[in-house]
Amino acid sequence: MTKTKTKKKTLPHRTRSYDFALPDELIADRPVTPRDHARLLVYDRTTDTLTHSRFDRLEEFLPKNCAMIFNDTKVIKARLYGRKPGGGRIELLINRPLDARHVNVYIRGKMRPGMQLFFDEGLTATVEALHDDGSRTVTFAKEGHSLRFEELLPVVERIGHVPLPPYIGREDDTQDAKEYQSVFADKEGAVAAPTASLHFTDTLFDAVCAAHPHAFVTLHVGAGTFKPVETEIITDHPMHSEYFDIPSRAKALIDSPAPLLCVGTTSTRTVEYYARTGETRGEANLFLHPGNPPGRVDHLLTNFHLPRSTLLMLVAAFAGLEKTHELYAEAIRERYRFYSYGDAMLIL
Repeated sequence: MTKTKTKKKTLPHRTRSYDFALPDELIADRPVTPRDHARLLVYDRTTDTLTHSRFDRLEEFLPKNCAMIFNDTKVIKARLYGRKPGGGRIELLINRPLDARHVNVYIRGKMRPGMQLFFDEGLTATVEALHDDGSRTVTFAKEGHSLRFEELLPVVERIGHVPLPPYIGREDDTQDAKEYQSVFADKEGAVAAPTASLHFTDTLFDAVCAAHPHAFVTLHVGAGTFKPVETEIITDHPMHSEYFDIPSRAKALIDSPAPLLCVGTTSTRTVEYYARTGETRGEANLFLHPGNPPGRVDHLLTNFHLPRSTLLMLVAAFAGLEKTHELYAEAIRERYRFYSYGDAMLIL
């Protein structure tokens, strides 16, 4: 008697259901040039059809009546290299400000409260507190003068490095200072790029905006965006929070009856957080997944994301878990490029 092989069922609440195998050579370590020549996988949920295209043909696929929401956050040079009092080298990654003078950071190596770290241009950081999640609270000073976060930013721009994601596996260079930033980046504060936005050239962005109502929200992407879900059940994951701001024009567009297309997972979470809370500024920690799907956003433009990440779970909230695996398997077969500098997917 021949046994029939049963297809293993994926369970949306189980973290292991969001695993997939990706060949290392499909992890993009550089963007394509020009940036709108990235590939675009289009999935239409209404007809259950899939189309392979290129990003510069985006307008051909956008619903004519949809409005668009972009995230105008700007990546700061958040990675700093310095030294301990004894001369040992350290690497510090700014995560986000906690208030005007206290900053949440990640530091490689052992730290203790009160330790002072030294950087170029007379910049120092004093460790104020250690946290269970591995982050630290520090205060910055320059030549003895305590710095507010807005005073820190121009110093970081001069001496810091572009905080490329760890999977890129190389040091940043002068090209990254331009490429790891959207053409419409405006509000400084992110330590990771809203990657779906990286595919727009000035020309394509202007053309899309001329054809669709649009507005900007700000969500300063934090280092937590790369943190994999480590709990067995996804809803046990402590979702990171990030600062957001929704100006009046964006609020009016979200409140309108227009179908919404969000450019990126960050814009999506910002819009959905507002739709559920009514808050237009503060800290957003909304976790979207198949058990908590979007209610206001109709369409999603995004990149291809890490296994077991909250970003992949957000995609599954739109397409469903089984279909998401099918789409990713197709992208791998067709040799799409993955992650921050990779190709894009449009879910209609």
